[in-house]
Amino acid sequence: MSARPTDDRWPDDRWPDDRGGPGGRDRRRVTLVRGGPVLVEGPVELVCDDGTAVTSDRVVVAVCACRRSRRYPFCDTSHRRGAGRSRRGPED
Repeated sequence: MSARPTDDRWPDDRWPDDRGGPGGRDRRRVTLVRGGPVLVEGPVELVCDDGTAVTSDRVVVAVCACRRSRRYPFCDTSHRRGAGRSRRGPED
């Protein structure tokens, strides 16, 4: 593990410790889906760019990566309806 920064960027309660993650919380698996959402093991709290926070207690949370979702920041599969995209990639 690297040394802690000497400034106030990382308060002690947010720095990774020996218990697996920031502040002793368990690590969460994050899966990046090509052309799709970011899958995060829940429960989660998401902080949006406008400062609002939303929570989900689901086991796996699909976070929108394309910003087309009507349920943003959660995915509603709008990425599947992208303009000019097909189900098969250019390499197929």
